[in-house]
Amino acid sequence: MTEHVIVTDADGIRTIRMNRPDKKNALTLAMYEAMTAALEGANADDSVRCVLIAGVPGAFSAGNDLADFLKAAQSTGGLSRPALHFLPALVRCNKPMVAAVRGVAVGVVPVLTLLSAVAAIVFLNLVFYHTPLGRAFRATSDDLEIAQLMGIDVSRIFAMAMGLAFIVIAIAALYLGLRANFDPSIGPARLLYAFEAVIIGGLGSFWGTLAGGIILGLAQTMGAQFDPEWQILSGHLAFLVVLVLRPRGLFPRALD
Repeated sequence: MTEHVIVTDADGIRTIRMNRPDKKNALTLAMYEAMTAALEGANADDSVRCVLIAGVPGAFSAGNDLADFLKAAQSTGGLSRPALHFLPALVRCNKPMVAAVRGVAVGVVPVLTLLSAVAAIVFLNLVFYHTPLGRAFRATSDDLEIAQLMGIDVSRIFAMAMGLAFIVIAIAALYLGLRANFDPSIGPARLLYAFEAVIIGGLGSFWGTLAGGIILGLAQTMGAQFDPEWQILSGHLAFLVVLVLRPRGLFPRALD
């Protein structure tokens, strides 16, 4: 066990408190192991009526301790079992569970989503601006007839562009499926958010699109803090403000 997880029982409530304030309760493998044992014990104890997961005042959790995970991966050659056993223990626990989220809380999936987006944009930047294939993409987009006269096989370029687009779509769909429900009718709403992110960032700029998406997400999150009904409206208002102040976006790369 570890001193960074405090487990107490009182009045039928088992409190599992992360106690690592100097690291904003960043989770180590030992903490995962202690919390897994506490959950399994609560599930088997009839005197425990519910489970409360909390952090020390000021922070809930800053996510995984990357240094601890890297050390474990180098020593064992892969992910350690405590981290892999924690989520199944959460699922198997049949007691009511409350997470007292306050202060800093960084989830694993949001961090992976951001890192994947950055990796995808780095890859697309390299392809579009540092390879012959990227030059062919841009030439075909700018002037189809001139590209054909220069010997570019536009049919092949269209096929490769579509394949590349579907790879990016697959990555986005993976993370959307992890975080939200989806059905065939959600396309227009998601397309509107994508359009707003591109316009906020500036046409032709991959990094601008990422920045636009972050601005849109922050605006929606801040709006939801005031009133849940303001969440979507706040994003649209942020888009309109940028459109008025910077009609070509924050980081435009394309020229009129």
